[in-house]
Amino acid sequence: MSAIMPITQDVDTSAAPKQPKRRRLKTRDWAPYAFVSPFFVIFGTFGLFPLLFAVYLSFHTWDPAMGMGAMNWVGFENYEYILLSDDYFWKAMYNTFWLGIVSGLPQHLVGLPLAYLLHTVFGRMRNSVVGMYFLPFITSTVAISLVFTTLFSKDFGAINQLLVSMSKTPIIGWIFPAEKIDWSQPEYLKPMISFVVWWRYLGWNTVMYLAALQTISKDLFEAATMDGATRTQQFRHITLPLLKPMMFMTITFTIIGNIQLFEEPFIITGSTGGINQAGLTVAMHMYRTAFTDNDFGTAAAIAWLVFALIVVMTIINNKLLASKD
Repeated sequence: MSAIMPITQDVDTSAAPKQPKRRRLKTRDWAPYAFVSPFFVIFGTFGLFPLLFAVYLSFHTWDPAMGMGAMNWVGFENYEYILLSDDYFWKAMYNTFWLGIVSGLPQHLVGLPLAYLLHTVFGRMRNSVVGMYFLPFITSTVAISLVFTTLFSKDFGAINQLLVSMSKTPIIGWIFPAEKIDWSQPEYLKPMISFVVWWRYLGWNTVMYLAALQTISKDLFEAATMDGATRTQQFRHITLPLLKPMMFMTITFTIIGNIQLFEEPFIITGSTGGINQAGLTVAMHMYRTAFTDNDFGTAAAIAWLVFALIVVMTIINNKLLASKD
């Protein structure tokens, strides 16, 4: 009996459809972009578009109440007006630098030694003390400003009551004023705002420096102690050099925050900046130019000048403090 051989037919595989496979490949190629597309849509709408529109707007005069058709091209006139004719801008710039220096430097001059003290002296209570210092940073800026406005009130403020009481002390009474201080006056307004800003951000810098200190190996300090180095020498030759990256980051944040300082002086003094605009900052002037004067073109130009100033100050800080391997 002969074997039954299966009947086979030659199949032309070249004629098989390949389109579905190509579709599957295209779907696989585009799937990751489809999943991340919401981020790009949100970033383009609320991030990139406002930046580009602000650049475009800085070369125009525009009252938004008149619609987009009211935009008029003026070139660099907004920048020329700000730099050459806007006296309020330069006064606001002076106030911003004054507040930034007086409130910014103590944040680090006090925060770094305080973090070192917490790191070396405090034991189990360290976290509780750090939490107390960090609490002002996470507290509402509006609440803090309102509380300090009440504390620095001329007639019923606790600060004035304390100063007047201390003036009656027999030995050190001559240091303190015998009369109540009007903190709304220009000579007292900027120090008051600086104190509020310093008090609010001291805890943030302290926590940052403390976190950096905890990353330094204890072996370095043990070796230095065996070599006879004192605590001061260890802090100067070991701690400070290893803290330079963290110092660069925190000081950069301080520069950015102080140049954009708005909430504390705005709540304490209002949109005018107080008497003789003693508390007027650049951010407040930009806000007033846009929403009070309805000059959004000039306000956009101020914003980009502030951005340029931040870039310059950050580059200077990088040259001074950036760590070098």
